[in-house]
Amino acid sequence: MGSVFFRNRFLSGLWAGVFGILVVGLGGWWFTLALGVIVHLALLEFFRMAQFTGIRPATKTTLVACHLLLISTQCGVNGVLSGELTSAVLPLSGAAICGWLLLQPVTGSIADIAASIFGLFYLGFLPSHWLKLRSLSGIEFKQGLHLLPLDWPAFASFGMVITFMACLMIVAADIGSYFFGLSFGRHSLSPISPGKTVEGAIGGFLCAMAIGAISGELFKLKLGFLIGGFLGAFVALFALVGDLTESMMKRNAGLKDSGDVLPGHGGILDRIDSYLFTPAVVYYVVILLMPFLNR
Repeated sequence: MGSVFFRNRFLSGLWAGVFGILVVGLGGWWFTLALGVIVHLALLEFFRMAQFTGIRPATKTTLVACHLLLISTQCGVNGVLSGELTSAVLPLSGAAICGWLLLQPVTGSIADIAASIFGLFYLGFLPSHWLKLRSLSGIEFKQGLHLLPLDWPAFASFGMVITFMACLMIVAADIGSYFFGLSFGRHSLSPISPGKTVEGAIGGFLCAMAIGAISGELFKLKLGFLIGGFLGAFVALFALVGDLTESMMKRNAGLKDSGDVLPGHGGILDRIDSYLFTPAVVYYVVILLMPFLNR
């Protein structure tokens, strides 16, 4: 039984990795479409967990709002929509969700509103930063800033590379946490997720920092090794926050997994929980620090 479980887990993870590499490499609307499908399935799982606790979220309205948020973000990075219009989608969607709950035969509660708005933030606003990160290029920074070695292939844009690096840091944090916890884990990290240990978390941080430091050296940055390590630590921290947040919700709903779509992994939300808070962290660290770090 155990060997079948781990085989299914490995194969599911392998196919998910291949799919991720393909859509990140393609970028643009292909990436947006793939992200939209993932968000849609994950949001259904999130609302299913909410319903197990007696909450009645605005499921359909929030689903539409999240897709509008992703589409408007991609239109914004393509220059089709202005930044003001793109930014307006989030607050207007929140207002629309509240309005929908007010119009129901049984007026929505504070919990219904909170779950719906959190769903919009958690699986709409946060994932939209993957689109922003993937679209980054030198034009966002000061003129003449060379972000990649000149001998790199032309298709390897800065946005593509930094997105892959972010994903690698998350994977490193997950793998490091698992193996360090398995080998050295003695102290429980949190009652929310009893299987996680302090030692495992430290291992995840070290692995993510190592990938971050190597990544920093690939870019033409001052103190690339230190900045990359710093970014890796932030990625590991917020990947852990994402993991524990989803564990807290499952615990509250009395569920072991958010779903059963992926053999050996559970639901979509179980697989992407570490990838929700992290893109915003990477995006804003890059946006704020990059202009000052050219060698």
